[in-house]
Amino acid sequence: MEDTKTFTQNELSQFNGKNGKPAYVGYKGKVYDVTDSDQWVVGDHTGHMAGQDLTEEMEIAPHNGEVMDRMKVVGTLSGS
Repeated sequence: MEDTKTFTQNELSQFNGKNGKPAYVGYKGKVYDVTDSDQWVVGDHTGHMAGQDLTEEMEIAPHNGEVMDRMKVVGTLSGS
């Protein structure tokens, strides 16, 4: 397994998908790259913004967390 980065909440917030930056989201202690997903446009997915831990929001989403299996894990989220 390749080494992955540990992100703080502040570091994660820098990856918001805006101004050419990648779009990353946290979920259950992992950080996922959603940049190339057609469901995320410029860091936005139906009002949910990249650069955040979306663990709580996923509890009320119309889909389950298995959708994250399609995304590349780029690190872990500290404090999760």
